[in-house]
Amino acid sequence: MTISRRQVLGLGTGLAAMAVAGCGSNSGRPSSGGSDGSKPALQQWYHQYGEAGTQQAVEKYAKAYPDATVTIQWSPGDYEKKAATALLTDQGPDVFEYPNGPTIDMIKGNQVVELTDLLGDAKSDFNAALLERMSYQGKLYAIPQVIDMQLLVYRKSLLSAAGVQPPQTVDELLAAAKKLTNNKTKGLFVGNDGGVGVLGGPALWSAGVDYLTKDNQFGFDDPAAFESLRKLREFWTSKVLLLGAPTDWSDPAAFTQGLTAMQFTGLWTLPVIEKALPGDYGVLPWPKLNATTGAPSVPVGAYGACVNAKSKNLDAAKKFVKWLWVDQTDDQLDFAQSYGFHVPARKTLSAKAEKLKSGPAADAVKLLNENGHPQNPMLWSPKASSAYSDALNKIIRGGADPAAEIKTVKSVTEAELKRITG
Repeated sequence: MTISRRQVLGLGTGLAAMAVAGCGSNSGRPSSGGSDGSKPALQQWYHQYGEAGTQQAVEKYAKAYPDATVTIQWSPGDYEKKAATALLTDQGPDVFEYPNGPTIDMIKGNQVVELTDLLGDAKSDFNAALLERMSYQGKLYAIPQVIDMQLLVYRKSLLSAAGVQPPQTVDELLAAAKKLTNNKTKGLFVGNDGGVGVLGGPALWSAGVDYLTKDNQFGFDDPAAFESLRKLREFWTSKVLLLGAPTDWSDPAAFTQGLTAMQFTGLWTLPVIEKALPGDYGVLPWPKLNATTGAPSVPVGAYGACVNAKSKNLDAAKKFVKWLWVDQTDDQLDFAQSYGFHVPARKTLSAKAEKLKSGPAADAVKLLNENGHPQNPMLWSPKASSAYSDALNKIIRGGADPAAEIKTVKSVTEAELKRITG
């Protein structure tokens, strides 16, 4: 689980740092196929999902497709970098997934093709926020596969014993973390980096701002944002954060083993938590900054199915994507529910997802619908993301002044926006 969820729901693009170790092949078939009247040959790329059975499932779906021979390439390591590099060559996949759809540079560089027409009448059934995230200038460039989200989990028994109510503001969260910290348990776990990798978005939404404004200007050169980032530093200096855990935020081990009373993690961890702590946990959004500022939030992400513009079988590739991610609703529900714990990208399928109908899972879906934010906007480039990550590291771990650091991020972001839109 760690590899897949960290990639789609980290701070920005390209956070995985493992060695590339490609696998799979096209079994010797010519990449174009079809010239002798046979079915076209397509290659489809996935990153390495951590959930058991996922690879076999996507291979089963591909094998069942009647109109092309589809070969799966399953890629451990830094999948994002590998996929982006492959698009620059003539040896890339025909169809590939990418976190939150293709980057703006892939779109502007004509490396991917528009897929708007694939949705047809199903458009209104897909999560609207994700469709918007995967679109540029009104054109859709990826089909959302499943939805993942981050949330705050807490131990009911530990909060009750400490006389702590589930926190509704950041100040309440800090106060709760202090009361819940003792010689055996820390109050809060937000990753071994103190939240640098996962709290960039929540810190902004908590303060009532966003990465970019609606008209695509820099969105958080704002006193409320500075205050929100100072609070993240205060968590660090208050010694309430679990640091140096055996596994990071995307794995629930620190929570289930009692190392922390609260953890910012993902929906995908709930089955493991339920098995370890049946009935003794609840879910919350990252809270709003204070009683009068901002709003609670949960980051939302999704891998999107894309089509390489250099595919030798463009029409066949688009037809396959439509078949798998628009038409095959049974497979879509299976992919979301049978090999992990995800929310289907379509409303009608979410309504059929039995695992999401009760308990904390149902609460999580409610949070997604009421407080969900796509993790970052289309025009928030990898370079802007890196600048913000650097600033967060300096603020949270180093105690740097948020206002000064955000000015630097603003400068980088504005240059990137000028490059992208100019």
